[in-house]
Amino acid sequence: MQDPRTPERIRHHYEVEKELATRMRASTREGRTELFKTLYTELFERVEDHPRLTRRDTAEASRRNLEAQLRLLRPHFPETGPKPVLVEFAPGDCRLAGAAADSCAKVYGVDISDQRSPGEVFPENFELIVYDGYHLDLPDACATLAFSYQFLEHLHPDDVDPHFAMAKRLLRPGGVYVFDSPHRFSGPHDVSVHFGETLDCFHFQEWTYRDMRKLLKRHGFSRTGIHRKGRLFRNPLVNLAHDCVEAIVGVLPRPLRRSLSNRLFQSVTLSAWKDS
Repeated sequence: MQDPRTPERIRHHYEVEKELATRMRASTREGRTELFKTLYTELFERVEDHPRLTRRDTAEASRRNLEAQLRLLRPHFPETGPKPVLVEFAPGDCRLAGAAADSCAKVYGVDISDQRSPGEVFPENFELIVYDGYHLDLPDACATLAFSYQFLEHLHPDDVDPHFAMAKRLLRPGGVYVFDSPHRFSGPHDVSVHFGETLDCFHFQEWTYRDMRKLLKRHGFSRTGIHRKGRLFRNPLVNLAHDCVEAIVGVLPRPLRRSLSNRLFQSVTLSAWKDS
């Protein structure tokens, strides 16, 4: 979607977010616990026309966005047998978690703040846990399904491995982590895109499928399936063919690579099974 703001206002947004992101990059783990509480508040105070503040999604657009997320989870909702226990990382307004509750035995939303609308009612089997981003008071192997959407790119580079270690800890053997995160070839996907090819702002990293699979394998998620056009492809040959296309696109000149990737690789969207 094209940004309707003037070039001057986009530049202002970029400079403020870059300043705050630099502060985050230089922070210690202990310091980030405090920064999490204030950084976005400061961003929105200094950038009054930030798209998160001014965008007014229609009811239909909100419904489509919710449906797109549910479509990623539905292949893991069994028609018979026990319902899954779902953990959603960074659920935001928790609408997805609430919508998934009918298909789950229990849904945990885990976030660094409560962003639900005041007075909104949620199903009895939904629980929001506000934590510091590191120490989550849930037992090992408590979930069969984990989910995050447009979240991983915001993790500090030093927090990526701890996050996947946490996901592995929470999942039972054979459990699945489903996630969607922007693809590097079609990025940057934050305001940095207006000023070059470097991630300067609140997207601290964007991955390719091959990069992500290496990361997942290191954390005990050796089997993955690709989500494309509303379908989950589990066949290893389909995944291999997909990776070959990505490898070919990756060696093309930057303008052509980005043009093709805008059609082929908007995001890295995977289901990853925890090794038994």
